[in-house]
Amino acid sequence: MGIISWIILGLIAGFIGSKIVNKTGSGMLMDIVLGVVGAVVGGYLVSLTGNQGITGLNLWSLLVAVVGAIVVLLVYRAVASR
Repeated sequence: MGIISWIILGLIAGFIGSKIVNKTGSGMLMDIVLGVVGAVVGGYLVSLTGNQGITGLNLWSLLVAVVGAIVVLLVYRAVASR
C-alpha cells in the first residue's frame, strides 16, 4: 500500500474513530496521525487472531483501521487526561 493510501485510510479511520470516541474530531492532522497509527495497531491485533490485517483500500481494511484507531484514541485519552 502506498503512502497516499495510508494517509487516506488513516484520515477516514481517524475521523470515524474520533467521532465514535469523543463525538468531536481531534483536528485533521491529529485524526490522520491517530488513524494511521490505529491502522497499524488494528492490523497487528487482527493478525494475532490469524486473520489478514490491512489489505488495501477496502471495507475490511477500513474496519480494521477504525477498530485500531478507537483503541489508540482510548489509550491516548487515558494518557492525556492524567
